[in-house]
Amino acid sequence: MQPVHKPRKEVTLSLGYPLSAKQKELSDRIIENFVNGIDTLVYAVTGSGKTEISYGVIAYAMAQGLSVGFALPRRDVVIELFFRLKDAFPKNRIVAVYGEHTATLEGDCIILTTHQLYRYPKYFDLLVLDEIDAFPFKGNPVLIKLFENALRGHCVMMSATPSKDVVDRFKKPGHDLLTLRTRFHRHPIPVPTSKNGPIFLQYFYLYRKLRDFQKRRKPCFIFVPTVALSESVFRFLNRFFKDGNYVSSKRENRDEVIAGFKSGKYRFLVTTAVLERGVTVPDLQVIVFHADDAVYDASALIQIAGRAGRKASAPTGEVLFIGQKESEGMKRAKKEIAFCNTFL
Repeated sequence: MQPVHKPRKEVTLSLGYPLSAKQKELSDRIIENFVNGIDTLVYAVTGSGKTEISYGVIAYAMAQGLSVGFALPRRDVVIELFFRLKDAFPKNRIVAVYGEHTATLEGDCIILTTHQLYRYPKYFDLLVLDEIDAFPFKGNPVLIKLFENALRGHCVMMSATPSKDVVDRFKKPGHDLLTLRTRFHRHPIPVPTSKNGPIFLQYFYLYRKLRDFQKRRKPCFIFVPTVALSESVFRFLNRFFKDGNYVSSKRENRDEVIAGFKSGKYRFLVTTAVLERGVTVPDLQVIVFHADDAVYDASALIQIAGRAGRKASAPTGEVLFIGQKESEGMKRAKKEIAFCNTFL
């Protein structure tokens, strides 16, 4: 793709709700940084509304006729964000680009997976990159290089759990580090509790907690570390509860299953990391099964816990870690979440 020089155009940002004072302050700072040629890192807790903080600079860049991109590591989150941005910018052409969805490659704002950045060498005047700590982008030299090559202007990077190296880089000249430690609705992030024991007790804890959620008509995500477990845990739960389903990267119809969950057709989903980020469900409760597995470091567990209590209409929720023992990742996740809550 060759860079496109477009005329200035009308942009209408339609959020439907006001930004909080802190969100507005950070949004204005990002625009100021972009105008002055400064790259920005937004270090914000899960559920703080960091995506909405980026809308102001996106609106500014589109109005100037600049090439705007919004990259994310995972296809499911690209799809979710595509619909959010279409609603936020009803007068502009928002385009989604991901595997098997590449017929249209140009628009006022292009939402794409990091893998698709290869199509856009030196293309974007503004490139927003969210979930910089997520698989498969984190630590991937090929994807990092694609991101750097796609940028001809300046970037906004966002994460709830950035690495120390990234944080240190944005403390240097030509960069700016913005932090947001509280959720937009000013309620605490749910601090996880734990239930630990041998495998038969782990299944018992899982059954008992899901039964509690079912009785209270609370939707629930049950995270598991592998595709195989997503299927076997669902088979176990399906003996007792008939209104659930499961998703993973291997589930061909997972978009339909996720839509069914959001519409209330299913009350629980057993899921791998595909729903770890970028998904907001009102009144959601969260269980992490085998939370002591090596795949669950503190960053992953913080992101998962952040699925609960995201909506102002339902700002509370429960998060339960189930494992054989209390891992370092579990301990660090609880400690970091409790620390963030001290800023309320």
